[in-house]
Amino acid sequence: MKKRVIISAFLSLFGIAQLQAQMLPYQNVKLTFEQRVNDLVSRMTLEEKVSQMVDEAPAIPRLGIPEYNWWNECLHGVARAGLATVFPEPIGSAASFDADLISRIGNATSDEARAKYNDFIRQGKHGRYEGLTFWSPNINIFRDPRWGRGMETYGEDPYLTSVMGVNFIKGLQGNDPKYLKLVATAKHYMVHSGPESERHRFNATTDQYDFLDTYLPAFKKSVQEGKAFSIMSAYNSYNGVAASANIFLLSKVLRQELGFNGYVVSDCDAVADIYEGHKEAANKEEASAMAVTAGTDLNCGSTYRALVDAVKSGLISEDRINTSVKRLLMARFKLGMFDPDNMVKYASIPYNIVNSKAHQQLALEAARKSIVLLKNANQMLPLSKGIKNIAIIGPNANDEKMLWGNYNGIPAETVTPLQGIKAKLPDANVVYARGCELAETTGVIDSAKVKQNFDEAISVATKSDVVIMFLGLSPRLEGEEMKVQAKGFSGGDRETIDLPKPQEDLIKAISNLHKPLVLVLLNGSALAINWEAENVPAIIDAWYGGQAAGTAIADVLFGDYNPAGRLPVTFYKSTDDLPDFHDYSMRNRTYRYFNGEPLYPFGYGLSYTTFKYSKIKVPQGLTTGESYTVTTQIQNTGNKAGEEIVQLYVKHLDNGIRKPIVALKGFKRIYFKAGEIKTISFNISPESLSLVDKNNKQTERAGISQIFIGGAQPDHQGHTATNITAGKVIVKGAVYAIK
Repeated sequence: MKKRVIISAFLSLFGIAQLQAQMLPYQNVKLTFEQRVNDLVSRMTLEEKVSQMVDEAPAIPRLGIPEYNWWNECLHGVARAGLATVFPEPIGSAASFDADLISRIGNATSDEARAKYNDFIRQGKHGRYEGLTFWSPNINIFRDPRWGRGMETYGEDPYLTSVMGVNFIKGLQGNDPKYLKLVATAKHYMVHSGPESERHRFNATTDQYDFLDTYLPAFKKSVQEGKAFSIMSAYNSYNGVAASANIFLLSKVLRQELGFNGYVVSDCDAVADIYEGHKEAANKEEASAMAVTAGTDLNCGSTYRALVDAVKSGLISEDRINTSVKRLLMARFKLGMFDPDNMVKYASIPYNIVNSKAHQQLALEAARKSIVLLKNANQMLPLSKGIKNIAIIGPNANDEKMLWGNYNGIPAETVTPLQGIKAKLPDANVVYARGCELAETTGVIDSAKVKQNFDEAISVATKSDVVIMFLGLSPRLEGEEMKVQAKGFSGGDRETIDLPKPQEDLIKAISNLHKPLVLVLLNGSALAINWEAENVPAIIDAWYGGQAAGTAIADVLFGDYNPAGRLPVTFYKSTDDLPDFHDYSMRNRTYRYFNGEPLYPFGYGLSYTTFKYSKIKVPQGLTTGESYTVTTQIQNTGNKAGEEIVQLYVKHLDNGIRKPIVALKGFKRIYFKAGEIKTISFNISPESLSLVDKNNKQTERAGISQIFIGGAQPDHQGHTATNITAGKVIVKGAVYAIK
C-alpha cells in the first residue's frame, strides 16, 4: 500500500513537471504580464492580431484566447445588462460635491460588474455588455447647457470634474496591486460637447490656453491620479484633425506628456468618420492606418478589419500593429482573464451583491445628496406632514424611466416622486394629474387631450392644500444623437434653455390659483426658469435621481433630510447670454469666464439651516513651489442639523495674464449638528495657484492671490444666505513650472 502511494505521488509530480515543461511562456503565471503578452503576440499571425483590434474580438482557439466583446457601460451603475442598482445621473452626483460618495458609487458599480461578469462566464457568455471593459466615466466639460449629453458629465468646472472623475475611476478599477477589478475608460478625448447632429464631421477649435486651462485637466488627472487604463477618442475633429487620428492629442499629449500607458478605444464608428465624415482619408485602409499610427488601439466598429490590407500595401507596419495588440492583451491579462480564479480576488464576488440592500441604501443616499434647494421664500419648506390634501401635478411626477437617465441599468424597484410622497404620507389625500406633455410636439396635436389634461390639473389643484409640481426635461428630449420631434429640441440638443412652453403655461395657470406651490425640477441640464424664480415660493432641483429619487425627494420636501447639494453648472437667464453653440472658446462661458449675471450661479444651493464662516487663516509670504494650508471656522447658526458644502476659490489679482474670474480649488461636504462649530482646513498644492502663462505652460507665478472659503461663489454673495470669508496669499520667488 505504501509503495502504491509513493508511486502515485511520483507520477503526480512527474505529471506536473511534464505539464510545466509543456507550458508556453504566456501561460506561465510566474512570469510578468509584459513577458506573457510579448510571448503571446509573437505567436499570432497578422490576421489574428487585427481580429483582436475590433470591439467584437473573436476567439483564437489554438492559442487559448476566448472571444471577447470590449463594449460595456457603467455611467451611473452597470448599464444595459439587466438588473443593476441605478444611481443618479452623473450631473446629479456632481451636485453632491461629495468625492467619497462618488468613490463608493464606483466601488458598488464595479462589485456588480464583476458579479455579473463572473455569472456570464459560468454560462459561457461573451457578448456585448458582458465583459469587464467599461466606457465610463464621461469627463467632458459641460461648457454649454444646450448640449444634450451634459447630463452624463460632472458639470462645467475642470476641478470638480477632475475630482469626481478620479474618484469614480479608482472605485471602478479597485485597489489590488496586480489585477484590475475592471477597466475604466475616460471619455470623450478630446474637446467634445456637441452639437450632437454634427459630431461625425464637426471640427472643434480652441487656442492652447483653453485647451490647457479647461479641456485637458480632467483627462490629465484621470490618467495621472486615477490611473485610468483606457481612454476613448471622440467623434469630432480637433483643430482640423479627427480625434481618433490626431497625433497631437493621442501621441504628444496623452502618451508623451501625460504618461498614459493603457489603450485607446475609438467612439463607435469614429474611425469610419475619418474618411466618411471628416474627409481626411480616402478609404477605410488609409483611415485605419492613420488612427493606429496616431494611437487609437481598438476600433468600436469594423473598419480596422481593413488593417490587414493596410499592412500589405505599406500604409502601416506590422510592428505598429503589435504595439496596439500588446496594449489590448495587457488589459485582459491585468483583468485576470488568463489566470486561475483563485489568483484573482474579484473572481469570487457573488451575484447576490447586485442591487443588494447596501447598494439600494447607497442609491438613496446619493439621490438625497444630489438635491439642490434653489429657493425657499419664507421658509415654506419643509412642508408639514399634517397636510391633508396634496395635488401632485406634472409630466415628471410618475415617470420611472425618466429617473433612470441614460446609459442605465434596470433596478428591481423604482420609486417615483408620486410614489415617494404617498409612502411618506399614507393618511393624506394625494391626488395626481399629469397636466401637460413635456414639450410641444412637431407632429399632430390632439387639442382635446391637451385641454383635458390641463383642466384636470386645474381641478386637482383647486381642491388641494398645497400643490407640488414636477416639471423639467427628460432623457427622451435630451441625450445622444436623438431623433426628437419636439419644439426647441434638435438631435438630442436644445435650441433654447427655457422651460418648454406647455409646462410654462401650466405652472402660470396653477400659480394664479394662489395655492401654496412647490416646483421640483427633474432635468439633466440648466433651465432658464426666470418667471418661476420670481413667482414660485419654493424650488428644488432633483436631476435624474435614479431608482430611489422619489423617496429622496419626499424626504427633502417633508423635512426628513436637510438638502445641501450645489449646482455643478451655471443656470443662465437666457440663450441670448451664451456664445454660439459651435464656439468652443471659453470666453463668456461657465462661471469661470461668464461676465453676465446668472440666474443661479455654479456652486449655489440653500439649506434648512444657516452657516457662518469666520477666522480664515492663510499663509503669508509663500515661495513658489510650496504647499500650504488654509483654515476657517464654521458654525451652524440654525436650529437644524445639516451638511454644508465648504468651497474654496482662488482669485488671481495680477492683471498681467489671462486667467479665470475665479476658480474652484477645493471642496468638502461636512455634517454639523445644530449650533456646532468646526475648524475646516484645506491642504493646497502649488498647482492650485498656477495659471497657463503666455508660453502655454502651467506655472505658479509670484504675485498676490485671494482665497475665498464659503458655501457659495465669492462673486455671488447676494444669491445665498451663506457667509463667505476671504484672505490673501502672497507668493514670492520666480515662476514655478507645474508638470
